[in-house]
Amino acid sequence: MNAEQIVRLMNEEESAVLRALASAETQLAQASEKVAHAFQSGGRVIYLGAGTSGRVAIADAAEMPPTFGIEPDRFIALVPGGSAAHEKAVEDAEDDPNAPVLELNRLRLGRKDVVIAIAASGATAFVVAGARHAREKGVWTCGIANNKDAPLLQEVDLPILLDTGPEVLTGSTRLKAGTAQKLALNRISTAAMVLSGKVVENLMVDVKASNRKLKERCARIVCALTNLTNDEALARLAENGWSIRRVLAESEQALHAGSHTSGA
Repeated sequence: MNAEQIVRLMNEEESAVLRALASAETQLAQASEKVAHAFQSGGRVIYLGAGTSGRVAIADAAEMPPTFGIEPDRFIALVPGGSAAHEKAVEDAEDDPNAPVLELNRLRLGRKDVVIAIAASGATAFVVAGARHAREKGVWTCGIANNKDAPLLQEVDLPILLDTGPEVLTGSTRLKAGTAQKLALNRISTAAMVLSGKVVENLMVDVKASNRKLKERCARIVCALTNLTNDEALARLAENGWSIRRVLAESEQALHAGSHTSGA
């Protein structure tokens, strides 16, 4: 195959990802509701994953604080090999079934928490053992796998099968399986935050303005929800520690005060 044929084949195969997600919509919604309830109750969402699945989990957990303004310990990704695996694959560590038990105990896993375990094969020892341990402790668990015969799906309260089929490169789950897992976590975590009131209309009103780009985004959000100009929005945000919610509250108070004055 030449390069264009390879790309076309991969694009054609990728349609299986959306079909798999469509087939799992009900289960993804149920997972979102459980995550939202845990978050609102002060619990944590703990992802378990290894290899590509682990790195997908790390990415989703890392994106939650800046996107929704939440504490970094509310979404946690546990992967075999610890922080070293964030940058470099530590493939042999995933065979240790004791490691996730130690890590979950270190985190003082409690019944307010939920655990979402992810493995393309659904047979990774680290992931399966961690899910089993969490469930034995009375913690609600969800398992996401791309193999219908996955042992993981037998060990959790809510099994989610993403049946993406064989990969273009046999066994390379960084392709369709990894893409489906990333999209599944996007749906679960985003829907959970919407259900938890972290979004107004379709706007991220709790986004953290940690750089210039995000400060400009905050200003655009304020402009969309108020009658302030961009310059006024930037000034109000700077006065209020770049909190969109504070600016919105101020604007609403000013609007009410103006209406009462007009009425008087």
